[in-house]
Amino acid sequence: VLLAAAVCTKAGKAIVSRQFVEMTRTRIEGLLAAFPKLMNTGKQHTFVETESVRYVYQPMEKLYMVLITTKNSNILEDLETLRLFSRVIPEYCRALEENEISEHCFDLIFAFDEIVALGYRENVNLAQIRTFTEMDSHEEKVFRAVRETQEREAKAEMRRKAKELQQARRDAERHGKKAPGFGGFGSSAVSGGVTAMITETIIETEKPKVAPAPARPSGPSKALKLGAKGKEVDNFVDKLKSEGENIMTSVGKRSAEAAKVLTSPINVESVHMKIEEKISLTCGRDGGLQNMELHGMIMLHISDEKFARIRLHVENEDKRGVQLQTHPNVDKKLFTTESQIGLKNPEKSFPINSDVGVLKWRLQTTEESFIPLTINCWPSESGNTCDVNIEYELQEESLELNDVIITIPVPSGVGAPVIGEIDGEYRHDSRRNLLEWCLPVIDAKNKSGSLEFSIAGQPNDFFPVQVSFVSKKNYCNIQVTKVTQVDGNSPVRFSTETTFLVDKYEIL
Repeated sequence: VLLAAAVCTKAGKAIVSRQFVEMTRTRIEGLLAAFPKLMNTGKQHTFVETESVRYVYQPMEKLYMVLITTKNSNILEDLETLRLFSRVIPEYCRALEENEISEHCFDLIFAFDEIVALGYRENVNLAQIRTFTEMDSHEEKVFRAVRETQEREAKAEMRRKAKELQQARRDAERHGKKAPGFGGFGSSAVSGGVTAMITETIIETEKPKVAPAPARPSGPSKALKLGAKGKEVDNFVDKLKSEGENIMTSVGKRSAEAAKVLTSPINVESVHMKIEEKISLTCGRDGGLQNMELHGMIMLHISDEKFARIRLHVENEDKRGVQLQTHPNVDKKLFTTESQIGLKNPEKSFPINSDVGVLKWRLQTTEESFIPLTINCWPSESGNTCDVNIEYELQEESLELNDVIITIPVPSGVGAPVIGEIDGEYRHDSRRNLLEWCLPVIDAKNKSGSLEFSIAGQPNDFFPVQVSFVSKKNYCNIQVTKVTQVDGNSPVRFSTETTFLVDKYEIL
């Protein structure tokens, strides 16, 4: 068992130390201070022992990389772990000096945690550690995508409202009547001013687009020009609200529902579990699944010491042949016979206030019926242009996919695509030459949809198609149904957070 991993000076001063068992600061500092005095300079050993612990070390210029282990720990495994620790440090530090180590101390601690969990070596290599510590937040991407969707819908609603007001003003001028009051103001002067103000703002915000902006109202107008390019949408919505117009009541009901699903608050109990799955999938454009790999894990977090000795009752209704693997400290026999996750030694407790992976699973297949969401992209040449038909279908009807974005590459320098029919919404990113088809929710009630557009190009220009989504229901039907105490078998309240994410989803 590894007790601690530390980088220290040749005098025994700790720069970075990560303890994997309960140890006080004075204890670890005392062990590291004693370490240089125990070494015999004439011998070529890489370890030194005391009555209670063993030091396994490697010199690194003016520093030492030291692992403190128990005396009955396997020295060969410890030396291999030490080599991995020594290779991790240059990944984050340009020079093996005290200042550089101190500056990147938290990066090193995060990397150390990926190598060792609960005192035992994890089966990871340097590339995996680099990937795990990047901590790319999918939740942040989802939040930003939802925010952009709401802003686009607010803009569309404002444009519609501005056109209505403009038309009403034109009709009033044509019939020689007073222009209708806006938001409770009866005066035509005020009404005209507000209408022109809205029109000005819409024209300013629409300038970068290819589509023509609505025409400026004819006739003299002494309206104040408020539209500025740097203004945010929210300021404009607030202005409309201050004029008495309830603008947000009908904006994007489905998108708002999707945001509500994704950001719904979770009542976190003392025993909390995160069930996370990631899918990596590659399909051919003419059909056929090239590869689909899915990884899942149950992470256990206990915040109250009195619930540290528990067992998780797992229900596995998967019929696709998922490979399950428990943590080395978990009783494998208990899991196989009774589908319960408990420690090998029932007298021991799970760690408090830390996320512990207790069960992971993997599914790899080329079976087409396992694809959760099928995408059929069909480009056909018509003269100089290409007509593209693309459709989706949800095969796994138990899933509910939120914030789905289907990204189709489009040729550059030929203008924006002309959209025919569409279920959902789209946005054209001219900088990255992408057409993004956005669908707030895909579920059993909304399992299929299509998009048609035409643009100059060749059929090969529209691949690879990429898909991203997030779901609060997992793909493999593996759930924790009950949590009980080891002593007395009494039930324990628990909370669960389930996430199904996309790592890669491509149609080549």
